[in-house]
Amino acid sequence: MTGVAANRVPTTLVVALVALPVAGLVVFYLWPFATLVVEAVDVDSIRTTFSRGRTWSIVWFTLWQAIVSTAITIVVGLAPAWVVARFAFPGRRLLLGLLTALFVLPTVVMGAAFLALLPDVVDRTALAVVAAHVAFNIAVVVRTVGAVWEHLPSDMEAAAATLGASPTVVFREITLPLLRPAVTAAAAIVFLFTFTSFGVIRVLGAPGTRTIEVEVWRRATQLGQIDQAAVLALLQLVVLGALAAWSAVSARRHSRALGLRPLGRAGAPRGARQRLVVGAIASATALVAIAPLSALVVNSFSTPTGWTSAAWTSLGSAEIRPGLSLGIDPLGTVVESLRTAAWATAFATVVGAVASLGIVAAGRSGRVLDAGLLLPIGTSAVTIGFGMLITFDTAPYDWRASWWIVPVGHALVAIPFVVRTTLAVLRSVDPTLSAAAATLGASPTRAWWEVVVPHLWRPLAVGAALAAAISLGEFGATSFLSRSGGETLPIAIETLLGRTGSLLQAKGYALATILAAVTILLVMVVDRSGDLVGASGRSAHRDDDA
Repeated sequence: MTGVAANRVPTTLVVALVALPVAGLVVFYLWPFATLVVEAVDVDSIRTTFSRGRTWSIVWFTLWQAIVSTAITIVVGLAPAWVVARFAFPGRRLLLGLLTALFVLPTVVMGAAFLALLPDVVDRTALAVVAAHVAFNIAVVVRTVGAVWEHLPSDMEAAAATLGASPTVVFREITLPLLRPAVTAAAAIVFLFTFTSFGVIRVLGAPGTRTIEVEVWRRATQLGQIDQAAVLALLQLVVLGALAAWSAVSARRHSRALGLRPLGRAGAPRGARQRLVVGAIASATALVAIAPLSALVVNSFSTPTGWTSAAWTSLGSAEIRPGLSLGIDPLGTVVESLRTAAWATAFATVVGAVASLGIVAAGRSGRVLDAGLLLPIGTSAVTIGFGMLITFDTAPYDWRASWWIVPVGHALVAIPFVVRTTLAVLRSVDPTLSAAAATLGASPTRAWWEVVVPHLWRPLAVGAALAAAISLGEFGATSFLSRSGGETLPIAIETLLGRTGSLLQAKGYALATILAAVTILLVMVVDRSGDLVGASGRSAHRDDDA
């Protein structure tokens, strides 16, 4: 251990590595957040905001739809979680892939998919919003709860069954208490997503149906009520902070040693009845994923006058009819989204790579930066965009019209994902390898460069793909930061679907189809690269055998 300690990365190099991510976090997150609190919020704005009955109506809708969406998602998701965890069947991996694809879709695409799928009588109602939330978040329950269920010991369940307990009693008295921490964690995540819902509400909600997130955007950009929008943004942060605290306390309270069994014991369904149940649940779950995506494609070719490809062939036209412009260039938004995603990915990859190296090199001190970089994930994208809007609006920091401001907003959200994909691999590198390099005459910096840095590239490629997917679908911050002529795909989709005219809406569905396809393609790249990242992490332990 003495040799390892003596070969630590020099402090000057650590400081140089963390300087860029720390500066970015301070300038583009902490400064806007402080501005939001200090300059936009005062006693009068708080009093004015909460004295309005409309405010409490919005808070109530945000709360109850999130609670209902969460409850239904948990109940609906337990069945496929059980099937995936307990049984091996043809198409199991495909089912998980479909659910994951649905979850990673941009929220505006999910809103468009359900707008295309649901009948007109349900469109733009609270029911439509809840249905989209359930389908969007069911993967959270299947993945989170199923991961624990797959490992649960079956001896207690078998013992209860031999004593005469029915399957319902076994589930209620044995299985569910063991799953409670996982169910609680999944519920907290789903509530977070539904409470801060923005894209789904913008597309599916009626004009008077707004969550706090949407109301912040409306008051800031449409009504010019910056102070009231800031109060609502802080109210949302308080609720999310309370949720995080409750989730942490609940996790500690219900944590227990479960004696989890190893993988590999899931078997095929036994008996005709069990095969029927498993098949029905798997098929219904697959339908939940396939139907919305299929509806997008169908509606991009369908109009009241019949089937046509006009929506696709006219994507390059910004005219509604001769002399009347749409206001946005549909095909141009594709180019703008790709350009923005390329820059956001570059920013996130560079900063994420440097941050990961700095966190690992700093040892225990790196935990502070690691936690700090996670802050943008715990803050809604709308709040991030709002803070940047009111901070960078005066000279000499009037950056709102700068081409790079939108990619930077996207990168803030993407950087934590880049860091998470790279840290696990970098931390798996055996520190004694650097000591061995030192004994061969390498300086601490040279040993670090030769031993640690080569393990960065594979996970960094996965992080870059994630960053690109996040940027392409980002809607909240972009709604504040984008300018006329610089609209991205999510902005164009929401605009087109909100217009009257079947051809315009078909164009919106066509753009949503493009965005969905590109996002799923990027996620497939990440999934395929996951095995390479795992191999890279394992090879870090085997390098000393070479």
